[in-house]
Amino acid sequence: MKDETSAWLNYAAENLDVAELSLAHNHLNASLHNAQQAVEKYLKALTIEYGLPFKKTHTIFVLWQALADHGFDTALTEEDCALLDSVFMPSRYPLFSILPDAMPDRETCEKCIGIARRVRENIRLTLQKS
Repeated sequence: MKDETSAWLNYAAENLDVAELSLAHNHLNASLHNAQQAVEKYLKALTIEYGLPFKKTHTIFVLWQALADHGFDTALTEEDCALLDSVFMPSRYPLFSILPDAMPDRETCEKCIGIARRVRENIRLTLQKS
């Protein structure tokens, strides 16, 4: 595995840990932001490991689609991408609610963390095969 890939995986793991810790302390925006960041970094790690064009974006859908176009299964659905993309900006800045018509809640945090865990496991399995 490339050193750069390992660095991205380590950062992703830290983001996922922080998402879980934040949820445990009822810091919902921090939990959502870090869950989204974990998924973003897991996807970028896979991109780097396989030498695919690197996209400087925070949009999960764009990263997911680029990997899918190259035949990679990331364990994400379009619905997962839409949810994670919907929480990115609102979880960083207080100008928006977290979702179009709601404030952040535990259920949404748990769902985003679950997505991040699923992506982590899928990426690990993919990297083990190489």
